[in-house]
Amino acid sequence: MIRFRSIITRIVALHVLALAATAILMPLALYWLLNQAANDLLRDALRSEALVIRSFLHPRADGELALDIPADVRPLYSSDYGLYAFAVLDAQDHVLFSSRADGQALFSPNERSISEWSTRNTRAGSTLFGVTVVRPLGEKLYSIQVAQDLAHRDVLIDDVVRSFLPHVAWITFPILLVLLLIDILIFRRALAPVRNASKTAAAIGPQRTEPRLPEQAMPREIVPLVHAVNQALDRLESGFRAQREFTADMAHELRTPLAIVRARIDSLEPGPVRDALRADLVNMTRTVNQVLDIAELEAFIVGTEAKADLYAICADAVSFMAPLAVEMSKSIALTGDAGPVWVQGQAEALFRAVRNLIENAIRHTPPGVSIEVEVTKDGTVRVLDDGPGVPDADRDSIFRRFWRRDRAKTESRGLGLAIVARVAEAHDGSVTVENRPEGGAVFTLKLRPS
Repeated sequence: MIRFRSIITRIVALHVLALAATAILMPLALYWLLNQAANDLLRDALRSEALVIRSFLHPRADGELALDIPADVRPLYSSDYGLYAFAVLDAQDHVLFSSRADGQALFSPNERSISEWSTRNTRAGSTLFGVTVVRPLGEKLYSIQVAQDLAHRDVLIDDVVRSFLPHVAWITFPILLVLLLIDILIFRRALAPVRNASKTAAAIGPQRTEPRLPEQAMPREIVPLVHAVNQALDRLESGFRAQREFTADMAHELRTPLAIVRARIDSLEPGPVRDALRADLVNMTRTVNQVLDIAELEAFIVGTEAKADLYAICADAVSFMAPLAVEMSKSIALTGDAGPVWVQGQAEALFRAVRNLIENAIRHTPPGVSIEVEVTKDGTVRVLDDGPGVPDADRDSIFRRFWRRDRAKTESRGLGLAIVARVAEAHDGSVTVENRPEGGAVFTLKLRPS
């Protein structure tokens, strides 16, 4: 059995089956009813005609029965016209009058049915259908038989019945098709609130947990589901909020002990132990700052009117990271289109992203490597180095949080590039990495020009 995932498709498919059955059965039912109505009209006409024949009968003075048919009515019973045939019988079934050429009864006693209606097949191959009405005249009872050849029924009725299926029944199909199209429009209109709720749900994410699905406009059958989803979203929002607050509070609380530890390390006598402790403290402080950045960026939303000079941001980031590059025996330069490069975004967040790209290049390349920060007018920042490059298998992983290629050999916590990816996502931009043909890697941060 075919399963449709769409509610509208399921309803329409079942409706099509129902309409197909209706399109077949309804014409047949109407044809049967119309045929029955035509037969009822024939029976009424024959019964009325028997009463008309009865009105033409009257007793004569000699006691015999006479039949006087007006001249203008006689053609109805002639063999040429053949609309009606009649016979009048006495109580002993002797034929007194007959419109047949042989003067016989229309139906013999053996051909009569239990009811007043009788049917007889003629020698010509047609069917004679008639009625036998018993009426008193004076003190005697007479049987009046009136029949009609079904091959010569009323022409109008015959034409209506015969032409109904080929000429009228087909109209039901387009009518039902129009009804199907109307039903589809009705279904789509009825499910419009569900589609709107789907759009609202698509906008909900870790950075936007406040929207809720509207319950007022929902169909009554879907309201319990929407209400349950909104309650689940409330619980998720509380969980996200608690997680962000815990991360931020933890990072803030760690800063004071780190400052105290730094002061105590600085008070130690110069030597290898103090230098090692100071290096460990620098790495720890860097990790805490990155965790705090991640916590702040979780709820970060760029305003629609936010605007920043990307060239100035990159210049500040290069100046900020230059001492670290020199300390690690590496060179750094800012190239590209000089002058303001305006993009849609928040300057501080973009500074964090560019700074982390530069720091990643500095810390993950060997000494003597040159690093280039290139800015172009289309709102793109490219950080190039001539180091070992990035393996193809790692290109989709390096932007995940806490991912490190070799955890034993690196002091990185895998947060720098995750911060870059989060900033790019918040600005409707992107960040990618490729290897340069001449060696090294290039990280590309694309933003929307303002």
